[in-house]
Amino acid sequence: MSVAIHWFRRDLRIADNTALNAAVAAHEQVVPVFVLSKWQRDHDWCGAARQEFLCGCLASLAKNLEAKGGRLIIREGPADAALEKLIRETGATAIHFARDPDPYGRAMEARVATMVQRLGVTVHPHQDHALHERDEVLTGSGTPFRVFTPYARAWLKLDKPTDGRTLARLSTPPEIVSLALPTLATWGLTSDVEIIEPGEAAARKRLGRFLDGPVFDYGTLRDIPVAENTSRLSQDLRWGLLSIREIYARCTELAVRGNAAQRRSIGIWINELIWREFYFHVLWHTPEVLDHEFQSDCRALKWRDHWRPGKRAGGAEFQRWCAGQTGFPIVDAGMRQLAATGFMHNRVRMIVAMFLTKDLRIWWMHGESWFMRRLVDGEIACNNGGWQWSASTGTDAAPYFRIQNPWSQTKRFDPDGDYIRRWVPELRDLSGPRLCAPPGPGLPIAKGYPLPMVDHVAARDAALDMFRRE
Repeated sequence: MSVAIHWFRRDLRIADNTALNAAVAAHEQVVPVFVLSKWQRDHDWCGAARQEFLCGCLASLAKNLEAKGGRLIIREGPADAALEKLIRETGATAIHFARDPDPYGRAMEARVATMVQRLGVTVHPHQDHALHERDEVLTGSGTPFRVFTPYARAWLKLDKPTDGRTLARLSTPPEIVSLALPTLATWGLTSDVEIIEPGEAAARKRLGRFLDGPVFDYGTLRDIPVAENTSRLSQDLRWGLLSIREIYARCTELAVRGNAAQRRSIGIWINELIWREFYFHVLWHTPEVLDHEFQSDCRALKWRDHWRPGKRAGGAEFQRWCAGQTGFPIVDAGMRQLAATGFMHNRVRMIVAMFLTKDLRIWWMHGESWFMRRLVDGEIACNNGGWQWSASTGTDAAPYFRIQNPWSQTKRFDPDGDYIRRWVPELRDLSGPRLCAPPGPGLPIAKGYPLPMVDHVAARDAALDMFRRE
């Protein structure tokens, strides 16, 4: 019988899965496989919360495939070696997979392509993670965009791919040996993080909840962290639990039926999806942003805690930021939300990132790495883009002189202090106005809570001086 391998990576669903559908359509039997990495305990780009979410997604995927007559095969090790072994075991004549937007995934795809050529097996990479990828959105002269707004205009003009069918039936050879589904112990990890529910069914519920109401108020409430009016789909897009094609189609259908205010709000949320694809675009064309600043004239900045890849930050100030003990309530609330849930509201992500890079003048790569090891939704391209934006070193970055004041940001986005009190229990008895202004010199804002690490006005002046001297 004709056998193909579908290599699951970050497309952990059976609904509208481009590569899986193609494999099923072209072959009598399909071997769905996920290859586990072998790193243990510590990784610069991954941590327990995201791995726990992955475990839940794989368990959900395995049940969904079984319901369609198939099996999820789990293997371990370098993907090219694991896939070669599986080809020899099954006699597969083709491998299907969804292309990865980051350079590490692309490097493995190249190794797999070399391997299958040696074996005489065909390889079929498919577009799945983005509505438009690689070289689809370019300037009039055929070069990559470096600024978001013209990219977004060009993106919106392109015809969008339509969503496809959900897998109806699957046949997997029964004799193939599989490892057990992974747990955190697979990587030597433990976690006390309260993560969001994993799996395709949970993701679809989140999408339905958002489109049933919150999307219509997204434009006005998205920056209010206590409102919880964001979609909470970022981890679902990261792991491919939902099809970007379906999401876009459902949003555009809602916009057609909605009034002017609703269409505007939906458009603002779609704009966030375009930002996601813009950061994929930037990483695809300039992968060096993972090692240094996108803006070459920022690479000589004299950060207080500079490092090279492979060396992590260990300074006391950085550790206080990580622990949510900076003495700035909105910053500490965000960092503690991250520690407890593997998630942080996007507005607060900007506040804490700018605090690290501007108030403390600590290199953005420290924060980027910390987020990647803590976020359930950690996406290399978007995380890098967001950190470089806050640090004023990236594409479309905030101007270096536009430095957010954590106190005024609190007054604007958490004026009643509800978000802060939720995550910083030491401050639960303080009123909103008390949380929107710094305490007097040498005075704690509350008993048992640390003094502010820095004076924001003085720190702002030092940051401006650093950028001007660059």
